Amino acid sequence: MRILLLEDDRDTRDYLGRGLKELGHCVVAESDGKAALARTLSEAFDILILDRMVPGLDGLTMLRLAREAGCQAPAIILSAMAGIEDRVAGLEGGADDYLIKPFAFAELTARLGALARRPPPGDRGDFQALLRVADIEMDLLRRTVRRGDRPVELQPREFSLLEFLLRNPDRPVTRTMLLDRVWNFGFDPKTNIVETHMSRLRTKLNEGGREDAIRTIRGSGYMVLSSAQ
Repeated sequence: MRILLLEDDRDTRDYLGRGLKELGHCVVAESDGKAALARTLSEAFDILILDRMVPGLDGLTMLRLAREAGCQAPAIILSAMAGIEDRVAGLEGGADDYLIKPFAFAELTARLGALARRPPPGDRGDFQALLRVADIEMDLLRRTVRRGDRPVELQPREFSLLEFLLRNPDRPVTRTMLLDRVWNFGFDPKTNIVETHMSRLRTKLNEGGREDAIRTIRGSGYMVLSSAQ
């Protein structure tokens, strides 16, 4: 794989870079967040490994900016910040995994392998370029959403949240399912992360006084109805 490694500690950067190269990977190493962002936006990478606390631009902010610019490469955040709220912030900020320092190199490579085994969107057996439910249309190639004749601008996590709902029309989608499929959480973060993003998504979809496109199913979760107007 072609890997971008953002790590400001020279010893750690050299150690990780050497180990990954010994496994056959191509590693591009940066110590500054701004330089890493420029690389990410101008070159193609299979995976990003990002230290959270680096000079210039921290790894999490760098990842958010990369996601907003359309970068979809899987990303692992490395950090000594081990609290649940820190991990939630990392995953909510666009990371696919969050590895707490200090860590074993074998664990890092195992997590890289797990991310690499995930099929890219274009290779999924159930992939459709367009998802349409009622008056909502999502173009997965152009990463655009429309409701009726109006474009809807969504952040990456809101886009993923709506995509999962549209793939399950007329079926309740639970909070646990969303945490697992949208945020890749294998635990309950004990925050209102789902509710907050759902509220923002609804506000954007329902602009102009339209009927709420997403129904709350008490005790079950959320649902998009194929007959909604």
